[in-house]
Amino acid sequence: MSLTREQIESIAHLARLELNVTEIPVYQESLSRILDFVGELERADTSGIEPMSHPLPGLSQRLRPDVVTEEDRRELYQANAPRVEAGLYIVPKVIE
Repeated sequence: MSLTREQIESIAHLARLELNVTEIPVYQESLSRILDFVGELERADTSGIEPMSHPLPGLSQRLRPDVVTEEDRRELYQANAPRVEAGLYIVPKVIE
C-alpha cells in the first residue's frame, strides 16, 4: 500500500509532528513499507495455531502476587483540596 503525500501530512498533523519538505518522502516510503509488511502478515495462514501465553514452550509468565502494598490515603489527599464533595474533587468550571 503506497501512501500519498496528503496522507502523510494528515498523519503528521494527527501525531502533532512538524515535517519539513525533505522528510515527507522518507516517511512516505517507510510507512508504506510498514503497511505492506502488515498486509503480508495478515495473509499468513494461522488456522489451527493456538495462542501462546509465552513464546518459549514450557515457560510461563512470572506474576507477582496481587496484594495491596500501599495504604488508602484518599482522606489525607482530599484534606488538602479546596473543595471536596462525596469523595470527589470539585473544580471550577472552565468551559462557558
